[in-house]
Order: sequence, then C-alpha cells, then structure tokens
Amino acid sequence: MNIDHVEAFVYVIHYGSFNKAANVLYLSQPSVTARIQSLERELNCKLFDRVGKQVTLTEQGKKFLPYAEQLLRIYQKSKQQLQPNTLLMESINIGCTVSVANYVISDVLSRMQQEHPDVSFRIITGSTDEIMKKLLDRELDVGFVRNVTHPNIQSVKYYVDPIRLYVYDGHPFIDQEKVTVEAISEQPLVFFECGALDWKEIHHFFEKQEFAPNIQFFVDNLETAKKLILRKACIGFLPGMTVREEVAAGRLYEITIPEVAGTALQTNIVTLRGEQPALVAELVSIANRQF
Repeated sequence: MNIDHVEAFVYVIHYGSFNKAANVLYLSQPSVTARIQSLERELNCKLFDRVGKQVTLTEQGKKFLPYAEQLLRIYQKSKQQLQPNTLLMESINIGCTVSVANYVISDVLSRMQQEHPDVSFRIITGSTDEIMKKLLDRELDVGFVRNVTHPNIQSVKYYVDPIRLYVYDGHPFIDQEKVTVEAISEQPLVFFECGALDWKEIHHFFEKQEFAPNIQFFVDNLETAKKLILRKACIGFLPGMTVREEVAAGRLYEITIPEVAGTALQTNIVTLRGEQPALVAELVSIANRQF
C-alpha cells in the first residue's frame, strides 16, 4: 500500500476538501484525486461520495479512516526514529467541549507551540459523547470533556469550575447583603441546558424552597447566555471560567448563594488507555500546569 495515497486520503478528511488537502500537500488537485482513486482500486471499494464540491465518507471510508490514520502515524514515527536529525512535522488531534475550546485550550496550545513550533494542531469541538467516540475510533489523540468513565479510556480530572449566579453591572442584587431565593425567582433568568451537566442542582435549589424560577431563555451555548446577561435581559447561573474577563472588568458580578456553593462543572483529560505518545503526554503536562 502506497503511504502517499493513504496520506492524501487522511488529509482530505482532515481539511474537508480535495483542494485544501492539495494545498497542504503542495500538490495539484488532480494529483490528490489520482492518489485517492489508486487507493480505492487497491482496496476495491469506494471511499468517498462526491456531490459537486462536497465530499463525504462512505461507510467503507469511515471504517478505513482509523486504520489509515494509524498507518500514517506509525510511518511518521518510524521515519523520525530512522532519521532523528530530520525535522518532521507532527500533529496532534484534539477534541474539546465548547467551553474548553472557548476559554481554555488557546492558552494550552500557545505554550505548546512555543516549545514545539514544528507541531501542528487540529482542534475539533463537540459534545462529550462525540469526542469520546472519535477518541475510541482513533480519530483523536486526546480529549477535554466532562467527567466520564470508560474501560478503554484513561480519564484524569483537569479542573473543576464552580457554577455561580452572575448579574450585570447596576443590578440591585450587587448591593444586597443577602439575596433570597424568592428574590431570584422574581428575576428573568437564562438557563444553559446541556445533558452532560448536572444542572439539576440548580433546579433543586428552587424546588427545595418551593419557588419556581422565572426562566425566560433556554440556550445551549454559554456565550449566548453570557451576552444576554451583559445586555441586561436577564441574570443567570454560569461556570466561572466563562466570565473571568467580564468579572475582572466589572461588567458582571458574582452573587453568593450558599445553597448552590457545591455546584460545579468538572472537565477531564481523556486518552486511550495505555496509549499516550510523547507529544500528547507533554500537551497534557502543559495543560495540567495551567491549573
């Protein structure tokens, strides 16, 4: 099997098109197409469905992808071992939840890039379930996800982010010594709903006091929730990591509610059990030093 053909296949997937893969490989698009066609003939199956400029993997292509990526990694590592003085571009495929992608990973990658300028990074954002599946399918090298367990996954706690009530500048709660549940229930609230998070604790907070929260906005994006609060449309419970800059600038204020003090969002770093290449191990080490 020609490794150049396998490389072209992986690059088309990673970069989303034949054109982009050709640019990265310094080839013409017809050359990339020819390599894919040769690979399809050798495997005796169709790897891509093509509709105009859009390409998607066939079922056979999806099955072949993790093996192709593994072949490419093994080839690159073997080449590096045989030619230690040759500068070889390496890459790390990273999966992140939206909150990690928005508020955490850029700091980690900037430090990693300073130490390894020849390494490229591919970031995929998704839900914890999506990232776990891609990791198990060997489409990712490491993931930053919610607290999870799996027999084939090594999962280590990365950080715990407290969930607190935040209000906008000028809100009357800021000057109150104690804010009651009844007072909160009378305010318009934004609620960030995500199945992977235990937001039931916030619901229980109201249920125990027999007050129904006045939820006017249900959203699935933390940035949307934060912007609604900043525009004084509502108040809301958010993880602290998402509002660090706004709190420091005095645009948002944390309101202490003792009853929800233990509510937090936990993020873990996950890798395949027993498989942690040196570069991935170093990335994890840099990430852990951040907290």
